[in-house]
Amino acid sequence: MKQKIFIVLSIAVMLLSIFSTTALAETDIDQHRDCKQCGMDRKAFGYSRMLVEFRDGRQVGTCSLHCVITELNSNKSGQVISFKVADRDSRELIDAEKASWVIGGKKRGVMTTRAKWAFRSKAAAQSFVTANGGIISSWEQVLAAAKEDATSIMHK
Repeated sequence: MKQKIFIVLSIAVMLLSIFSTTALAETDIDQHRDCKQCGMDRKAFGYSRMLVEFRDGRQVGTCSLHCVITELNSNKSGQVISFKVADRDSRELIDAEKASWVIGGKKRGVMTTRAKWAFRSKAAAQSFVTANGGIISSWEQVLAAAKEDATSIMHK
């Protein structure tokens, strides 16, 4: 009897965990359905979307790192307190600064010619690189690459 109760409670906790994670992801998309910069559907681009939180409490949802750079360039006075990015595999928002990033590879990027993908773990990033190419990079490297790409687009 105790074993059956334990199994039922374990299943309930697992389902609650799944639904609460999904609800958080959907809340982010529901609150910021369209990219503030380009208008693209953030649900459709759930694997590349980002959420920027500012010190004044504002949040800006974008479809991609490129649109984050555009937002930061147009809003120089806002102090960023966090960057969240979707894990490419699960679409869950993770801390962009702690993510394992991949620059390049054969998968087409979002709003950029040089793709930049975020992963929750280095193992996931390495698996992507093995299958698709690219270079595992830090947040600082990917941010510099995104700024460079945005600058080169403006000068064309």
